[in-house]
Amino acid sequence: MATASIYSTAPDLTENDYLVLGLATCFVKEEGEVHELQIIEPIPSAALEAIVKGIPTSYQQAWGTTLGTVIAGDQPQKPTECPDAAQFSEEFVQRAIAAARTYKSRPVAQEHIPQGTIRNDFNYSTERKRVLNMQRVVTKEDNVKQHDYTHKVL
Repeated sequence: MATASIYSTAPDLTENDYLVLGLATCFVKEEGEVHELQIIEPIPSAALEAIVKGIPTSYQQAWGTTLGTVIAGDQPQKPTECPDAAQFSEEFVQRAIAAARTYKSRPVAQEHIPQGTIRNDFNYSTERKRVLNMQRVVTKEDNVKQHDYTHKVL
């Protein structure tokens, strides 16, 4: 018997749909100083498959769970496995719904972290820092110089 969706923005999903959450080490730059944060964010199936193959990642750990465990109504709920200091990522609910859809379309990815388990054997590295509030300022020097004939038909 199919369970009716409880998510107004995702009628194709139910509270029993699988999802992977990760605990990432991120950074925020304020007044010239860099501060470390722990962020709880959904991990899509393609990203999880790359992470378990050993690429360096900012994720300390990840756990398999369900949408109903982490979203009540339209509000995120912190899982008991999370440290108290951890914060939710921006647009957490929308990102969790999108990530859950990736596991629905690729269920074999659920085998990497079965529901109810935690995995922390990733290639954890903060060498390349994930700065959340980084702003890029584009200058005139960033433009690529082109020849006069680049856009001409010869």
